Amino acid sequence: MIPTHGNYTGYYKKRAALRLDRFPHFVLSNKIVLDVGANDGHVTTAIAQSFGPRAITGVDIDNSLVDAAWRHRLAVWSQASPDGVPSYFPTSLAHELGPLPVPPADAAGHDKHVFPHNLAFHCADWTKDNIPEDEAGYDTVLALSVTKWIHLNQGDAGLVAFFRKIHRVLHDGGHLILEPQAWESYAKAKRMSEDLKANYQILELMPSDFPGALRDIGFDFDQCLGETGEGGFRRPVDLYVKRTSISTK
Repeated sequence: MIPTHGNYTGYYKKRAALRLDRFPHFVLSNKIVLDVGANDGHVTTAIAQSFGPRAITGVDIDNSLVDAAWRHRLAVWSQASPDGVPSYFPTSLAHELGPLPVPPADAAGHDKHVFPHNLAFHCADWTKDNIPEDEAGYDTVLALSVTKWIHLNQGDAGLVAFFRKIHRVLHDGGHLILEPQAWESYAKAKRMSEDLKANYQILELMPSDFPGALRDIGFDFDQCLGETGEGGFRRPVDLYVKRTSISTK
C-alpha cells in the first residue's frame, strides 16, 4: 500500500530518541496525552514508560501500524527493567517463548496510571472520527510530522479543521507539541497519487502561516523545543498553549 498518509512502516523507530530528547517533562508527566499519527507506537510507548503520563493514547489511520504498536507495547513490557518487578522476563526468553502477557491493572502492585496500563492505541482517522478518550479531553496533544499529510489529503480547510479539533479537545492551558514538515518536502510527497497532486496545486496555507492560524484559533506560541532530523528531514518542534477561557458573567 502506498503510504499517502505518511504511514510508513517503522517511521518513528528511526527518529524516536531525538524527539524524546526535545520533550519537556512538565507537559507529559502525570498528564492525559494524545499522540495523533502514532505510527508503530515507538514514541508513544517511550513516553508512557519514561515520562509517567497518567494516560497516553496513540491513534493512527493504518490498522497494520496500530497492530504493530500493540505488539511493541507488549514487547517493551516483557523486557522492562527488573527493578521492583519480580516477574521480570529476560529478553532471551521473550525471543524464545514470546512476550509476557500484561497483568490486569487491578492486580496487586499494578497501577492503571503506570506503564503499560497507561498506554492504549486506536485505529482511526482522527481528523474525521472521534475516539472514546476525546470526551474527557487531554492535557497535551502531539502532532509529529503529520501536518503535511493532512494538508495534502484534505487541503487548507482540512488542516485548519484539524487544528480546531485539537483546540476543542485540549483543556484550558493544555499544550500542543507540533512538528510541522517544511513546504519543500511537499513536492516529493504529492507524487504518490493524483489526488495529492491535485490538492497540492490549490494549497494556499504555508507552514510559515501555521503559527498565525493557530493563534487565530486560540493557541499561543510558547517556545521552540529544538529541531529533529537532518538535511531534508530537519524539522522544528514547537510548543503551543491553549489560551485560557475568560469567564464573562
